[in-house]
Amino acid sequence: MVKRSIPTILATALALTFGLTGCGGDDGSGFKPVNAGKLTVCTEPPYAPFEEVVDGQIVGFDIDLMNEVAKDLGLELNPRETPFEAIESAAALNIGECDVGASALTITDDRAAKLDFSVPYFESTLGLLVRVDSNVTRLDDLDGKPVGVQQGTTGEIWAHEQARFGEIRQFEGLGQMISALRAGEVDGVLNDEPALVPYEQDGTMQVVDTFDTGERLGFAVKKDNTELLDQINKTLARLKSDGTFDELQARWFSTLE
Repeated sequence: MVKRSIPTILATALALTFGLTGCGGDDGSGFKPVNAGKLTVCTEPPYAPFEEVVDGQIVGFDIDLMNEVAKDLGLELNPRETPFEAIESAAALNIGECDVGASALTITDDRAAKLDFSVPYFESTLGLLVRVDSNVTRLDDLDGKPVGVQQGTTGEIWAHEQARFGEIRQFEGLGQMISALRAGEVDGVLNDEPALVPYEQDGTMQVVDTFDTGERLGFAVKKDNTELLDQINKTLARLKSDGTFDELQARWFSTLE
């Protein structure tokens, strides 16, 4: 049975962070945004429910959380579509394209060497999405067959570790990967389960397997951008304490229940 629950990890992480470091100082003290008056956030839709484009606007769970950070800083939120690889590699932050990377980023040692992460705000599992009319009902059915992964993701790393697929095809974005699955160019795709579940809605595709890979998501800032990182963590703590975080999670992840 496909796992649909979302483990709660934010409260513990925040307690540890603020218990050790404290939270003194003014919110956003010393932080200088790359665009005056705005908190510019690099993200890569489509990746619902974290980020997607609806009526020309980028919306989603990550975006709502970042909007709360922007409000606490007295800034306007400015989400910017950016290739995922540029976000996770730190390139977009290092060249000043944005202040924050918010794109369902799994915290890894390799990424943490290039980026500074907030406390983890979400725990996820890896999922396998296939066409309903295929003969694939579990991971073993993909032995020797082509599978799709998103370039630069932990799903790509995991797929290579399996050493079982006939071909691992890399795609720049989730939308391109789903299109390849629909067209029969790959027999399955691997990515964060919450981002795959929305594609079940038309009845043509289904998440048939999940894998507990210990994915913990965080928001990323440029190395040593301590003032902004502190504010992100303070905002997450506020949202958790006043119930807003749970409300937003229920809104965006109702399909996972």
